[in-house]
Amino acid sequence: MKTIRVGGVPEHFNLPWHLCIENDKFKDAGVNVIWKDFPEGTGAMCKALRSGEIDVAVILTEGVIRDIINGNPSKIIQTYIASPLIWGIHVDARSKYKDIQDLEGTKAAISREGSGSHLMAYVNAQHKNWDLNKLDFEIINNLEGAIKALKNDDAQYFMWEHFTTKPLVDDCTFRLVADCPTPWPCFVIAATDECIKNESEALNLMLQVLNTETENFKLQKNIDIQLSERYQQKLEDIRKWLDLTRWSQTQISEKDLEIVQKNLIDLNLTNKKVAIENLTHDL
Repeated sequence: MKTIRVGGVPEHFNLPWHLCIENDKFKDAGVNVIWKDFPEGTGAMCKALRSGEIDVAVILTEGVIRDIINGNPSKIIQTYIASPLIWGIHVDARSKYKDIQDLEGTKAAISREGSGSHLMAYVNAQHKNWDLNKLDFEIINNLEGAIKALKNDDAQYFMWEHFTTKPLVDDCTFRLVADCPTPWPCFVIAATDECIKNESEALNLMLQVLNTETENFKLQKNIDIQLSERYQQKLEDIRKWLDLTRWSQTQISEKDLEIVQKNLIDLNLTNKKVAIENLTHDL
């Protein structure tokens, strides 16, 4: 049985993967999927793909496209979440900053360079017509680091997925100032070129099982309750998130790849556009 090592964030989006692993659905299809959590997010997963620590990443679209352009020997093999990611823009609950415009010229907490929190700070700044050359960042590694940085005023705002961070808003650790949705499908599945070359059959089996799980995921009995209990989120928030979220079973479109690449160039986050075949691989 072939083994595929998969990395992803420890968030509610990835419950279908865990259910397939826990219920032996991958193994029953003939592939051993080993999961590794990456609380640090996209930047850490890009590094793990490059080093060969993992074979596959469930990863933010804009982050992995940027890293592939910059030399990461990997390809997108499928879209995972077709809907946008809603990034909440958060400040410390006691912060003097009340409005999004108050944050112009302040420092953003980011998990690491090339992470979603880093790239989306540029997207948000562009939306607000801020000077992109004046953006300032504090690297905080993970959510715990962000809590500490905002509390100590080492950074003034932090962008993270709205619903993941909602419990910290509810307990008055953070205050939500605004939301900033991505203008593209938020998560894709990327595999290393080596894994694609050597284990395409196992990757195909893995995707078949996963896609069967995600196709009717929202219709599973009490899935909202399971998500709420497992990820310690209010049931009303989970239901709202489920309404907004669409899983995908298909490859990312050429149009979406164009939109992401154009944005990365406009934001000076990459200096070139590459051909579609350099970004994706159809199994």
